[in-house]
Amino acid sequence: MSTTLYQQIQQFYDASSGLWEEIWGEHMHHGFYGADGTKKKDRRQAQIDLIEELLNWADVKTATNILDVGCGIGGSSLYLAEKFHARATGITLSPVQAARATERAQEMLLNLRSKFLVADAQAMPFADDSFDLVWSLESGEHMPDKTKFLQECYRVLKPGGTLIMATWCHRATDETPLTADEQKHLQDIYRVYCLPYVISLPEYEAIAHQLPLKNIRTADWSVAVAPFWNIVIDSAFTPSAIFGLLRSGWSTIQGALALGLMGRGYERGLIKFGLVCGNK
Repeated sequence: MSTTLYQQIQQFYDASSGLWEEIWGEHMHHGFYGADGTKKKDRRQAQIDLIEELLNWADVKTATNILDVGCGIGGSSLYLAEKFHARATGITLSPVQAARATERAQEMLLNLRSKFLVADAQAMPFADDSFDLVWSLESGEHMPDKTKFLQECYRVLKPGGTLIMATWCHRATDETPLTADEQKHLQDIYRVYCLPYVISLPEYEAIAHQLPLKNIRTADWSVAVAPFWNIVIDSAFTPSAIFGLLRSGWSTIQGALALGLMGRGYERGLIKFGLVCGNK
């Protein structure tokens, strides 16, 4: 990962994570609004439902040692640790996130079986075959080398363990290449959210086969999660949120002003919410 991109991602999440927690809570990912995207539900419950739906979809019934790649402030890591009575390790590029996740673990009395580190997901500081569940919820989009990222996830996964990844993708391009307007739309998203680029779900599936994962499954949950962005927009323009944005700095303000980019991306079929799971 280039130093510039690393610093951009780190600074973006250092600046914005506190405000996100204040307005939205500990889960820094999409919500699940039913398979057809029409279920009305509490926004935090929708995020918890996404975690549960992913576990059900991947048929994960138990775990003892979990790695959360791109852990934010520990939302998924600690939820999974509590659910499965498991050990959990989270990695992030943001020291602010790692520190807050560690605090939250202490508050939840999970600090003895959880830890949070600042680490690069493309060069993880873990031994081979360390974790029986590797969980990556909306972090793959930040990776400049998608193959290296998934190779690392595979390397640290125990034989028989499960990898679950959910990530932002663009539409498949096997039949129709991206248009100039679609490419511009993606570039605008990349710039605001510190992404090097995204790829299509079929491209992720091809990488998964190369690893080689077994029992590979993929799914497109774009319809189920798309309402999330309009709900975020509604919550971003309350007086407390606006005051928090002003405190958080320009990169966070830009992120808020550009929330509509993601919603419009889903509406036009350009942005996809892609899932991949498999076993080692």
